[in-house]
Amino acid sequence: MFTKEFWIAALTRGIRTFAEAALAFIGTGAVVLGDVNWLGVLSAGAFGFVTSILLAIATGIPEAPKKANAEENE
Repeated sequence: MFTKEFWIAALTRGIRTFAEAALAFIGTGAVVLGDVNWLGVLSAGAFGFVTSILLAIATGIPEAPKKANAEENE
């Protein structure tokens, strides 16, 4: 689990989840970008990022190389 490949895949997934959560929050927040609660956007994105990283540690990452996932099961 603590291989370079695993962490690259986990961080990539975390960043993608951050963006998805932030975009969802922006989409529900306002029609005009000036009306968006940016602290809420960052908060939602950060929560998604942390959740994604914790799930990757707990369950592994399917898109990570087999070697990275195999080592965490040992």
